[in-house]
Amino acid sequence: MVRHAADARAGDDSGTEDADGEAGAAAGQVPAPPTYAPAIAARPDPVAAVPWGMRVAAEAGWRLLVLAGTVWVLMRVISAVQLVVFAFVAALLITALLQPTVARLSRLGLPRGLATMVTAVLGFVIMGLVGWFVVWQVMENVDTLSNQVQDGIEDLRKWLLNSPFHVTESQINDIAKSLREAVGANSEEITSASLEGVTVIMETLTGILLAMFSTLFLLYDGPRIWKWCLKLVPAAARPGVAGAGPRAWKTLTAYVRGTVIVALIDAVFIGLGIYFLGVPMAVPLAVFIFLFAFIPLVGAVVSGALAVVVALVTQGVFTAVMALIVVLAVQQIEGHILQPFILGRAVQVHPLAVVLSVAAGGMVAGIGGAVVAVPLVAVTNTVVGYLRAYSREMALRQAEAVADPPPQEA
Repeated sequence: MVRHAADARAGDDSGTEDADGEAGAAAGQVPAPPTYAPAIAARPDPVAAVPWGMRVAAEAGWRLLVLAGTVWVLMRVISAVQLVVFAFVAALLITALLQPTVARLSRLGLPRGLATMVTAVLGFVIMGLVGWFVVWQVMENVDTLSNQVQDGIEDLRKWLLNSPFHVTESQINDIAKSLREAVGANSEEITSASLEGVTVIMETLTGILLAMFSTLFLLYDGPRIWKWCLKLVPAAARPGVAGAGPRAWKTLTAYVRGTVIVALIDAVFIGLGIYFLGVPMAVPLAVFIFLFAFIPLVGAVVSGALAVVVALVTQGVFTAVMALIVVLAVQQIEGHILQPFILGRAVQVHPLAVVLSVAAGGMVAGIGGAVVAVPLVAVTNTVVGYLRAYSREMALRQAEAVADPPPQEA
């Protein structure tokens, strides 16, 4: 009887479940699983199933992709207007060099417009005179230098014939013949390069004019231009950018002035050394050393090698060795004494960063990119350091404000 009663209750329960299932199905709901179905654990959240390191890598990865795409588009735009960009960058460097003079003349009582005009005219006149002097010296000494080069080549040929390297006359003649054939085979390329040189000269003149006008406006109206640029920055980031701008300009000014002083010292002492050694065109070579000093590391090597080669082909091996000693001595003094003392802590860039930035700038934009690379890295380092300190200070202020709210009035 008990068993029959249990079966009756089970039948009633199953009938009730069947009735509920039919009612749920009729209502459009999914029926509940039967009581004998195995239990299935709930699946975890997909985000929680991904390891934390992989999530961080994915977050950083897509941001890096967006940043790389932005940089690529920016570089394409810059390459399309490369002449304008280089002219403006040159104007910034010249302005950083001349702006202290404008400020000094303004403090003496001259109107800003007159101080700007006097400074700009003197600066451009000095640059033009330097360029004219170099060209004049080269044109005046080109015949003498050509004769000395021919004599030096003849002396080198005789030295090779009598040297322990066992070089024969026929080998030297074969090398000379190969050089003549290479020049003859590439005559069309040389002609096309000369035609392209006309275009380069026109672009250079256009860039010089753009740089001159940009320098005038930056010297005269630099603060107003900076305030207008700040309006383009979002309001939330404007205070930090406004504080980073003057510090970046201070770094750029210190870099340009320090580089000019170091380059001038290099040019004077190396020029005097090769002058007393009797190397021809010592003054134009000194000017080339001054100009190449604006390309860190690479410029000093190239200009020093040029002076040594001229000494070798014109005065012989002994004079070339002495010129090499002079160049190395001045460059060692520059690297270990002048640059740390003159530039100081205003430009804190690691030598590895200097080498990599010069190489990258040269690969991207040639000589102009190599010149601009180091000041760009120095300014970027200053801006990033200031913005990091500024954000940390703002976070501390917000934390103090939350921990110690101002008292409320009754």
